[in-house]
Amino acid sequence: MTKDELVQTLEREGMTEALELIEDAEKGSLTALELAPSLGLLRNDEWNEALLNVLQSEGVEIIYVDEEN
Repeated sequence: MTKDELVQTLEREGMTEALELIEDAEKGSLTALELAPSLGLLRNDEWNEALLNVLQSEGVEIIYVDEEN
């Protein structure tokens, strides 16, 4: 899924928080994101993977946190 396809999907589904993450990454105001591996950002696995890829391509470091603590 391309960035444009993802943005269109997120807009269609009303996922404003995910869109804001992309916008923040584009502006350089989001440089790192802590994430529990089992949760992800979106419930749809395809969209979640696409969002993580877009964020990383914008220079965001994805930091996977230990879920046991």
